[in-house]
Amino acid sequence: MDEKISLNYGEETVEIDVRGAASIETILPKPMEEITDLSEAFLRAVEQDAIGGVTLRDAVCGADEVTIVVSDITRSWMHQDRVMPLLVEYLHDRIGVPYEKMVILIALGTHRKSTPEEMVKICSKEVYDRVQVVDHDCDADDLVYVGTTPLGTKVMVNPLVVGRKVIVMGGTVHHMMAGFGGGRKNLLPGVAGRDTIRQNHERALDPEKAMSDVRVGCCKLAGNPIHEDMMEAAHLVHADFGINLVVAASGAHSGIFCGEMDAAWEASCDYQRKCYEIEVKEPADIVLCSSGGYPKDMNLYQGCKGMLNAMRALKPGGTMFWACKCPEGGGAPDYFSWLKPLQEGHLDTSLRADFTIGGYIFFLTVEQLNKAAHVYTLTELDPEMVKPMGMEAGKEAAELIGKIDFTGKRVYVIPLAGSVVPVL
Repeated sequence: MDEKISLNYGEETVEIDVRGAASIETILPKPMEEITDLSEAFLRAVEQDAIGGVTLRDAVCGADEVTIVVSDITRSWMHQDRVMPLLVEYLHDRIGVPYEKMVILIALGTHRKSTPEEMVKICSKEVYDRVQVVDHDCDADDLVYVGTTPLGTKVMVNPLVVGRKVIVMGGTVHHMMAGFGGGRKNLLPGVAGRDTIRQNHERALDPEKAMSDVRVGCCKLAGNPIHEDMMEAAHLVHADFGINLVVAASGAHSGIFCGEMDAAWEASCDYQRKCYEIEVKEPADIVLCSSGGYPKDMNLYQGCKGMLNAMRALKPGGTMFWACKCPEGGGAPDYFSWLKPLQEGHLDTSLRADFTIGGYIFFLTVEQLNKAAHVYTLTELDPEMVKPMGMEAGKEAAELIGKIDFTGKRVYVIPLAGSVVPVL
């Protein structure tokens, strides 16, 4: 069987030829309804369809100081800039909150700061010109202690989510550690201190073995210590209203789930699961995948999600072609500093001794890459630098594809691997 395959790569599209495969199956999200009138859908979501018995009018009044927590540029695929003007207009025109009493707080976690242009892209120009927009700083000296979770995480957060009405807006998607992103994740790690984030995320490692904890991972909520700890931390912040966006493969909004923080987010997870978890009958010999293009492949820290999802559909010892451009390199400042302990054979020990978020994402990426016999990665990353991790990298798709023997093989193509989760 011969076929020409198109995959997103940064802001480009690459085409590859597959020749001689026994079968080629493309794994895509299930068809999703797309919202045609976003303004009308938003009004319904914050009023009569509000979940958990909490409407936006119930949560906020005109005299309140309001903080709107929103995801950073790496999550701009959720197009929050289309919803933010509707939210700000509703707060100002219908509830009577002055613009000067609103602040938009970008939930950076440990990510780099936003540029002014990115702030506009996150919030829209009209909102950026009217409402103060600020980045969270996980290392700031004015973080506020709000309590300690049952698992022992000391929760320090941005002062803008303390003593004010807090509205959390995020996109709901599967997450490699927390089960699902969005909701409580916009608070921890989104607006938490670096040490708080570290205490939460280090639970990704197995307490006894040199491996990731099997309770942690994509789709997993019940019993997942990272998720449960995030929920406890979010309750210490007392967010007043949640807005959860689910986006169709086209980029259009498919669902807006608003209301009480936990209930609205859980409803969005259920909806997202139905659309993006795709059953496959058996693992493939070869998987061809893309992290989804920009912004999902801005760096390896973010882009690895595509590989992690796609690896679920690959036979142990199989072959993968993975398109992940990574113009920003590793993404986390310390990401590639973990190459040395990897090559010296003490990565697990070193990570436990000096845990960082970038270090764990590096650890998890290496752990998963080594499930395959070959991973050919189309990327701008230095091939020699990433070779010890378990991938053979290059900038020419045809050259990499030429190294794969498709003869008689079962092949899966996953063009949106950063979002689609194969389930065996």
